[in-house]
Amino acid sequence: TVVGAGNVGATCAHWIAARELADVVLVDIVEGMPQGKALDLMQARPIFGFNVEVVGANDYEATRDSQITIITSGIPRKPGMSREDLIATNQNIVAQVTRQVVEKSPDTIIIVVANPLDAMCYVAYKVSGFSPRRVMGMAGILDTARFKCFIAMELGVAVEEIQAMVLGGHGDEMVPLVSCSNVSGVPLADLLPPPVIAALVERTRKGGGEIVSLLKTGSAFYAPAAAAVQMSEAILKDQKRLAPVSAYLTGEYGLEDIFFGVPVILGAGGIETIMTLQLTQEERAMLSKSADAVTKTRDLLKM
Repeated sequence: TVVGAGNVGATCAHWIAARELADVVLVDIVEGMPQGKALDLMQARPIFGFNVEVVGANDYEATRDSQITIITSGIPRKPGMSREDLIATNQNIVAQVTRQVVEKSPDTIIIVVANPLDAMCYVAYKVSGFSPRRVMGMAGILDTARFKCFIAMELGVAVEEIQAMVLGGHGDEMVPLVSCSNVSGVPLADLLPPPVIAALVERTRKGGGEIVSLLKTGSAFYAPAAAAVQMSEAILKDQKRLAPVSAYLTGEYGLEDIFFGVPVILGAGGIETIMTLQLTQEERAMLSKSADAVTKTRDLLKM
């Protein structure tokens, strides 16, 4: 199930179908929109030869017994808005969606894309009553992809040669791990001077806002959708993929009762293991600052 047939949701449905990962139900409150986009995707099947079903709906009956639910619904960011500015409106939307999803698919795994990401994961977790291993947020894979992209653009190298990871909250205090970043095993610090690396880190932190300011009437959707689909694929195929996602912490990294971007193993059970990395003192300090920001936003939920 993909909830929200806007740019992110429709692009999720597109790539899930094109990669033949699963049948897709695209849900939206706007009458005709999910049905139209689903039919359009179905008509692309003979051209690219993918054989899955894509259905559009305005209610949740067709979503019954979904293995995975991607929640993209909510108002998007506009120029000048922070992710936190969306909290009151999107809290109500995500809560309503989660109740309806759980009623039809009590065994589903929930991937949250709505912003502010970490707080909306907390809403879905509290409302669903699910194990924390079955509720997660799409953030770290997207933030990491942006960091890798900017490194590749700076060095003029192939993106698949770059290893990197971004932890922390999905916001301006996220923590790109320079100590873990390399190009084919060569440390990033050996390839670029500190001021350039610092600029890449800062651009990564502002990556979503940069796109919002360019689009003016919307926010990023290609890369966010790709990240959610990669998470879905890891679960559906039981890949045991190590990736950073927003996960519920119960003491890991010294943090409790928040959703926060950390490296995990994704498999058929959802989040199967939370990995603990050895961080530098500077990275630990930045992670603590990011956690403070996430905790402050969580407290606004009053849940």
